[in-house]
Amino acid sequence: MAGKSFIVTLKESVPDADVSKFKDSIRSLNGSITHEFSLIKGYTVHFPESLHANKLQDNHNSIIANIEEDKEVHTQ
Repeated sequence: MAGKSFIVTLKESVPDADVSKFKDSIRSLNGSITHEFSLIKGYTVHFPESLHANKLQDNHNSIIANIEEDKEVHTQ
């Protein structure tokens, strides 16, 4: 599956209606939600190579707490 995955965390105070708009926006950008976290308002989102998560940040800046690329982490 070509593309990149990102972990997107929403602010805890985001109403459910805005969460639905956020999810719809991901689909409209040809992305997909591959995992939804249960303890926080967080999602693993996959986008095609041609699209970067900045587009999502531009559209939903007021509700997004953090976006980071989902990649392997190593410890020393």
